[in-house]
Amino acid sequence: MHEREDGYELSSDRERIDLTRVHRWISTDAYWAMGRPLERMRAALAGSEPYGIYERGGEQVAVARVVTDGAVFAYLCDVYVEPAHRGRGLGGWLVKHLRDHYAARGLTRFVLVTRDAHAVYAPHGFTDVEPGRWMECDLRTPAHSD
Repeated sequence: MHEREDGYELSSDRERIDLTRVHRWISTDAYWAMGRPLERMRAALAGSEPYGIYERGGEQVAVARVVTDGAVFAYLCDVYVEPAHRGRGLGGWLVKHLRDHYAARGLTRFVLVTRDAHAVYAPHGFTDVEPGRWMECDLRTPAHSD
């Protein structure tokens, strides 16, 4: 677990993930997964490494999943920050932590797909692969800025 001075906690404890809340966010407010069924969300979380951000000792306010082979490749997906908590740098903090975590594990390729959040990912080393959509972060090179 990692904690910021303002009290937000980042955790990889899958038992802390609030499935009902995450499903509501992803299935009703995420363009890439509108209408995703609850059971598909449950399976997606079970088949990946989920991360959550929480108010100190309280409710979950953000989520991300990483699908990985654990050795070479990781795919970052379902990154979501609850609207009331946006603008506080939580998305960037989450992405930076995940980038550093997977680089430390020796992975060399970290990819994601986004239509509208390039500004969140680019400062952490993600670059366009397919302009305007696919981005990747070559974990073998240092990040551009933190």
